Amino acid sequence: MSIKLEHVTYTYGTGSPFEKTALQDVSLEIKEGEFIGIIGHTGSGKSTLVQLLNGLLQPTSGTVTVNGQDISQKSKAAMEMRHAVGMVFQYPEYQLFEETIAKDIAFGPRNFGLNAEDVAKRVREAMEFVGLDYDTYADRSPFRLSGGQMRRVAIAGVIAIHPQYLILDEPSAGLDPVGRREIFAEIQRWHKEKNITVILVSHNMDDISRMANRLIVLSEGQILIDGEPLDVFATQQDKLHSAGVAVPPVTEVLQYLKGRGLAVEDRVHTVDEAVASIYHSLGGNKHA
Repeated sequence: MSIKLEHVTYTYGTGSPFEKTALQDVSLEIKEGEFIGIIGHTGSGKSTLVQLLNGLLQPTSGTVTVNGQDISQKSKAAMEMRHAVGMVFQYPEYQLFEETIAKDIAFGPRNFGLNAEDVAKRVREAMEFVGLDYDTYADRSPFRLSGGQMRRVAIAGVIAIHPQYLILDEPSAGLDPVGRREIFAEIQRWHKEKNITVILVSHNMDDISRMANRLIVLSEGQILIDGEPLDVFATQQDKLHSAGVAVPPVTEVLQYLKGRGLAVEDRVHTVDEAVASIYHSLGGNKHA
């Protein structure tokens, strides 16, 4: 089970004066159960890539298959595979449209033909997932919420369809630090417990290094780097800088200390691990 892109090119405005190629001959396989981080500067092709993964865009050339099914086809099987890929957009207001939060979250499951009882169960589960109390919020309008709450509802609407592949485009935008930690903790739990594939588009290098087990760096519509995040951050800084992205701040600090002669381990996921590495390099107790 996987999503495959084979020699995919996508061009906006083909034949017009505004023609622009956003992706150029990209081949990629996203395997079941991976947690992938996608980074790149603005205009590198990130948004175009993820919209190709669930059929929102069709390749100008090349093919995109989900679990072996070409999702550009108009068959029932192709539609089912497109539904297996859930996507949370960067701007939640573009995804919300119903008069109440509960109805908005129920839209996907209801369209999949679930009965009323199962739809209601999924709505409650999804609201619990994003930390919105059902009794408090179910009958509220999604358009009378804060930006962070709207983001939670948008995520809940995708979670309710139980996607096999979950695409998150800057999911922490508009969330306060506590809400951000809560949402990511639930996403990681789902990833581990249900073995769903998560594709995270983010400018936050700390989130990528902490959660992703694979990193894809895009530059000028092509894949510049594809590897394990900590290895990439530790060994390919020049390539990252050329792509307009930076290593996580904690990694940058450790690499600076390493360059000053301190024998620290710079392949770390969190600030706590960095502190332990510094203590250890100084001959202290890493648990101090």
